[in-house]
Order: sequence, then structure tokens, then C-alpha cells
Amino acid sequence: MQKKAYLLLEDGLLVEGKAIGKDGTTGGEICFNTGMTGYQEIYTDPSYFGQIIVNTNAHIGNYGAIDAEQESEAPKIAGIVVNDFSEVFSRKTSTESLQQYLERHNVTGIADVDTRMLVRYIRSKGAMNALISSVLTPDQMREEIKKVPSMDGLELSSIVSTKKSYFVGDPNAPTKVAALDLGIKTNILRNLSSRDCYIQVFPAKTSFAEMEAWKPNGYFISNGPGDPAAMDYAIKTVKEILASNKPTFGICLGHQLLAQASGISTYKMHHGHRGLNHPVKNLISGKGEMTSQNHGFAVSEKDIEKNPDVEVTHVHLNDSTIMGIRLKSKKAFSVQYHPEASPGPHDSNYLFDQFMEMIRSGVKELEAVNS
Repeated sequence: MQKKAYLLLEDGLLVEGKAIGKDGTTGGEICFNTGMTGYQEIYTDPSYFGQIIVNTNAHIGNYGAIDAEQESEAPKIAGIVVNDFSEVFSRKTSTESLQQYLERHNVTGIADVDTRMLVRYIRSKGAMNALISSVLTPDQMREEIKKVPSMDGLELSSIVSTKKSYFVGDPNAPTKVAALDLGIKTNILRNLSSRDCYIQVFPAKTSFAEMEAWKPNGYFISNGPGDPAAMDYAIKTVKEILASNKPTFGICLGHQLLAQASGISTYKMHHGHRGLNHPVKNLISGKGEMTSQNHGFAVSEKDIEKNPDVEVTHVHLNDSTIMGIRLKSKKAFSVQYHPEASPGPHDSNYLFDQFMEMIRSGVKELEAVNS
């Protein structure tokens, strides 16, 4: 008989289900992802560090797990909540069941939960902390949940970032990109290296001077977890990168930090955007894009209106939140969503090409000056 588990939300809602993954207790901010596929990519995305993920797709685990679908070396989530959990998988290339994978990585979860009800509840009440346990009583959980920190004001990137710099790609590639790792996803590096880039990935708290000493042609500011307003060190670094006027591209947290470095504030959203089906309009081209998103913070629309140097390039078609900006006086742009989306959609892949073109045009300008 499968072990019982409980899910407790900080406002008192208690849900009973069955234990999956590793027996134990885990806490974090609860949020939901509407993706129909890609659960392993979600669990290994460092941007989810400290969060409990509710998968809205009814069936989770049915295609198992495989190392090729990792977005980092191991799951970064605090826990998972699912409806129908399958320990049997049909994909022949998978190397283990999702249950085996979760146990191996010490991830605690709960299944047989009415996730439709739970998602509607979170959409109504907003993001909040939660606790999953297969070992504590509900009364014990009510005391334990008080210890879970709020995501608002929490700095987490330095925890998930690489501890030592490393290289990705061909050393003989014509373009050098310095990537500031705030929780970078593997597929971002694949997208850059596939475009003839040699990338050096630097720890979150690396100084601009250290990165610039490598003489990169451009800078990439990565995605990552936590509150951007709590990251004074990264805001300072991005300001120095902008002062160099080298081509700069930011994704997700990188987008929020580009805004912060430009004097634009960020705020915590009611329940965030997480999924593979978010509609975005490119205001420059007029085209619509289906996008992958994962963020609980956004940049201030009012602050952008007051800053003549910042142009909005993309907006969310559901709620009109800012999805992309570019600086008029600098070679810098960013988007709030994930153009590297794995498994997809791939509508926004062109943004990497845009970054490459910005770098190459800058190299040609420099060569013309020095010739």
C-alpha cells in the first residue's frame, strides 16, 4: 500500500494524497506550470530553486527520465505536486522511471491531488509557501511551514550558480561570449555554441573586470531564481557591462536585472507565468509568438514610461506585462521569456540570431576603426 502524504498551504488549506519520490518533508513557494510535456526540464531548471511545482498536465511520469533532458546537473525544485503519477514508462530510450529519478535525487512529492482545483486556488489566492510531508502529522506541518522563507526579498542565484568558471563550445570559434551564470539553463549554452560561439560561464558574483579581462565580444545575463531587487552585486555588474557598450542579451532574471540596472524597478507578481503556451507580441515586427515562461517577478510598466532610453519590444497578450526591452543608447536587449525553450516552443529562437548579428556588427565597426 502506497504511503500517505499531505500538502499544506500557508493559508491553512490541507490536501491529502499519496507519497512519491523520496520520503520526507519539503517546503517552498508553491506555483504551477501549464506545460503538457517537459517535466524533467522543468525540475532541473535552476530558476525553480526553492519552489514546489504543481504540474497541471494530468499524467506525469509516463515517459520516464533520461539524462539528455537535464537543464542542469540535478533537479533544483523543492518538491512536486501531481495528479496521476506513473511509475511505468513507455519511452524506450528512458533509463529509469520518474519515481527512481526522484528518489535518486532526494526530491519529495505528492500524487493523487486534484491539481485542477489547486491551480484555480493558487490563481485566486496568489503565490504562497507550502509544505509536503510523508512523515509529519498535519499539526506538525503547521509548525514547520512557519520556517519556510518568503521568496520576496530572497537572493538565490549565488546558491545555484557554478562555483568555478568553465568553457563551452569550440575554442577556435570566431565569437567569444561571457555568460554570467545566475542559474543558467543548458539549452541556452547549446543555442550559443551552435551559433559559432565560444562561451566562458562565470559564477554569479564574478566582477565585470574579471570577465572583461577575457576580452569577450559580448555578454549574456542568464535566467535564475529569486528576487532581482535583492541582487545588488548583479545589478552593479550589469551596470558596468552596459557602460562598456558591448552587445548584451538577458533572459528572464537577466531581463529583470537589465531593467534594474537601467533604473527600472521590479515587482512580485500575483502568481507568475509558468508554462509553454504563453502568447507574446513582438512590437517591432508585429508578429505573435508562443513562448515558454517561468517567472514570478516582472518589470515596472510605470518606470519604463518615465525612462526615454528604454523601449518596450515585447508584451504578454494575456495581461500586457512587459516581455522584452531594449536600450536606445546601448547595444543591449532582453526578454522575460525563454527563447531557448526545451522541448519547445521555438518561435523565439530568432533572438539568439539577433544577439549574434549585434555582436558581428560591433566587431566590424571595431575593425573599421582599427584599420
